[in-house]
Amino acid sequence: MVLLTVLDTLLFIVGAIGMVYQGVCIVASLFAKPVTFPEAAMDKRYAVLISARNEEHVIGNLITCLHEQTYPSGLIDIWVVADNCTDGTARVVRDMGCHVVERHNMQQVGKGYALTYLLDYMIDAGLSDTYDAYFVFDADNKLDRHYFEEMNKAFQSGFKILTSYRNSVNLADNWVSSGSALWFIRESRFLNNSRMLFGSSCHVGGTGFMFSKEIMKRNKGWKFHLLTEDLEFTMDSVLHGDRVGYCGSAILYDEQPITFAQSWRQRLRWSRGFLQVFRYYGPQLIRRAIKERDFSAVDFTLLLCPFTMLGVIRAVLGVIFAACGFVTWQSQLGAVTGWSSGIVLAVLGMMALAGLTIIAERGQIGATNKELFAYVLSFPIYMLSYVPISFQAIFSKVQWKPIEHKAELCRASPRVALGHMHQGFYQGDCERHFCRGSECGGMDAVCGIVPDSV
Repeated sequence: MVLLTVLDTLLFIVGAIGMVYQGVCIVASLFAKPVTFPEAAMDKRYAVLISARNEEHVIGNLITCLHEQTYPSGLIDIWVVADNCTDGTARVVRDMGCHVVERHNMQQVGKGYALTYLLDYMIDAGLSDTYDAYFVFDADNKLDRHYFEEMNKAFQSGFKILTSYRNSVNLADNWVSSGSALWFIRESRFLNNSRMLFGSSCHVGGTGFMFSKEIMKRNKGWKFHLLTEDLEFTMDSVLHGDRVGYCGSAILYDEQPITFAQSWRQRLRWSRGFLQVFRYYGPQLIRRAIKERDFSAVDFTLLLCPFTMLGVIRAVLGVIFAACGFVTWQSQLGAVTGWSSGIVLAVLGMMALAGLTIIAERGQIGATNKELFAYVLSFPIYMLSYVPISFQAIFSKVQWKPIEHKAELCRASPRVALGHMHQGFYQGDCERHFCRGSECGGMDAVCGIVPDSV
């Protein structure tokens, strides 16, 4: 049937273009000098926006990191929206000197709604104009001490929207956390880094990004409420002609899910969110790509393309047409054989990608070589699990649900809190890391001395 041939051709073309583009990005990132920014005066005033739901055990780590930045602390104001909290989150951050706004709304649930509430409060109170730009972080994040200093350089170079290098505090926990962590490191090192080299727009992640006062005013605060509000914000910015920048020297550390159930639930939300964003922004991106010849629009059209949905439609139609006698079962079995070969190549490619990411960023990854070898082998399993997740996302009604984070992460595991920063940690070279005393660990051992590799 012609329809099946068209779908097969479309899947092949989209897949091939995506693989070639990834390859070009990797080569460019490995061999071209990364974009850097000149020194800049540290005189801009920034607001930090944090949406927190029952995060009393981990948010103190982030607040400590913010207080210990090399950027003048008097120019950084911390605003926390305690979103539907039933614990002591508001009390903890208030005692640490932060501005706290409490929100209680179980109908409009999610980070996007919480950010809207917080910025609306600041606008109504006449406080929003006092800041040059706004940073967004998750409550479980930790920051390199030079984070704001580096982002300030990029901001004063002319970027109105910026994202940063996203590392993880718990890559070495198990194969689930390593899969997620390697994916984010890959995106920073190979994709966003290359987009800067190409002069195109970068992708804002869910945390560790900033936007200027002008962008905030244009959006009348925060107007993005889909399941992946960060992706929605990126697409809206690209359609407005903004170029999202990337500052690879500003390093953020995120906590990844450690159970497969948590990871499945999180990625199910992401997959459903991608479909939502494609529905609302895909046609506009395609039009902009054609009319404006905007490479960023082409890039993000490929990113949003519902490849799994097309594959499911192709497989279902193949079965239906074969059952009705329009095509032979033999021809469909032949197609399945071709797909199987593609899956084998994809597995090998994902193992190579994980290995290359580890080699390129070894100084930023805290795990033994034995562990990393195991995570290279498990990375395809993590990635292939996206297939059933994406399939479920087509039919499921997905809602935002919080991910439980580790309580007192730093005290619980010094290696998890610190080991990711430098291989030397495993030889006991504590003073070169974040420890300020004779003992590694503790709430205040995170944001001290920056390692040589930063």
